[in-house]
Amino acid sequence: MMSKKLYLDNAATTRVKKEVIDEMLKYFDEQYGNPSSQLYELGRRSKEAIENARRIVADFINADEKEIYFTAGGSESDNWALKGVAFANFNKGKNHIITTKIEHHAVLHTCEYLEKFGIKTTYLDVDKYGMIDPEQLKEAITPETMLISIMYANNEIGTIQPIEQIGEIARENGVLLHVDAVQAMGAVKIDVKKQHIDLLSMSAHKLGGPKGIGGMYIRKGVKIDNFIHGGGQERGKRAGTEGVQNIVGFGKAVELASKDFDAHVERLTSLRNKFIEGIKNNIPDVILNGHPTMRLPNNVNFSYKYVEGESILLLLDMDGISASSGSACTSGSLDPSHVLLATGLDHGTAHGSIRFTLSEEITEEDIDFVVQTMKGIIERLRMMSPIKNDEDLYKK
Repeated sequence: MMSKKLYLDNAATTRVKKEVIDEMLKYFDEQYGNPSSQLYELGRRSKEAIENARRIVADFINADEKEIYFTAGGSESDNWALKGVAFANFNKGKNHIITTKIEHHAVLHTCEYLEKFGIKTTYLDVDKYGMIDPEQLKEAITPETMLISIMYANNEIGTIQPIEQIGEIARENGVLLHVDAVQAMGAVKIDVKKQHIDLLSMSAHKLGGPKGIGGMYIRKGVKIDNFIHGGGQERGKRAGTEGVQNIVGFGKAVELASKDFDAHVERLTSLRNKFIEGIKNNIPDVILNGHPTMRLPNNVNFSYKYVEGESILLLLDMDGISASSGSACTSGSLDPSHVLLATGLDHGTAHGSIRFTLSEEITEEDIDFVVQTMKGIIERLRMMSPIKNDEDLYKK
């Protein structure tokens, strides 16, 4: 019998905050005007609400409001950044992109698509913590390189890349830098000017906002193709009637994230560290995935040897605990995580990985409960495991 329900998969999505819902509701009925209808008040109010949200998002990352464009989410923003820059530079002698082996599939699959058009891609290696080597990045840049695309923080293992250093390398070489900040937004401080970021992908539902809305920061002066043709919305770059209620929700979520930011991050980091130490001290044969300190404040990802992640998740669910074995976008795949394999884990160990991602709703008592639950689950599964004492079979 489940004694409680604990949601620990906040990297997949977060609960929409009540304040966000309240702010959104009025734009379904009271303020339902089309923001392109500027000749009457109902339309103007919708337009004003969009521009207010745009200012909030811009301030949060130290950008100009005219550099913020609203999209349908992080995957769309990633697609736009890569395709938009690639096609804007098509037949201009710039046909090379640099990325990493641990990017979200919205970046990796877009690079694969662009290769059909003659765009070459270099996929940087990472170390055992999921960190890139800035020197390898420098060596990968050629006169044909037009874009570097590196995520701020990995969605699976939580590792935070040295974005400012990467930005300096890009700027020194005259190459654009795109940063996927979907997981980082609201968890780390982002300053697009200081960090020399040219394009930045964002998503609302990772920080208490609604699904189906995201954003792209495009630095003024960056040449990028329009993403959707057909109208003048988003200054002609992304046509289509805006989802005012979602944009308003995005803005409100960012506004809430900016309040008591440091205290929020400090509390999550403390809970994360307690969780990590609890797993290490109570369960043998585990590997912490990701960097031990340069990681998102809410990310706890371990590999548990000799057991399958799917079995762990099923038993966790029976105890009312929601977690994941990796990215929600690839949860239907039977293949081990491409991120974990890139860090050097063998297939067997990678298959036994579980990601917990915390929220402000989680308490220290909750952490203790999950650690003890995990201890019991791992002991039970290892007792039944036919491969626990056969390392050769395990690594196949």
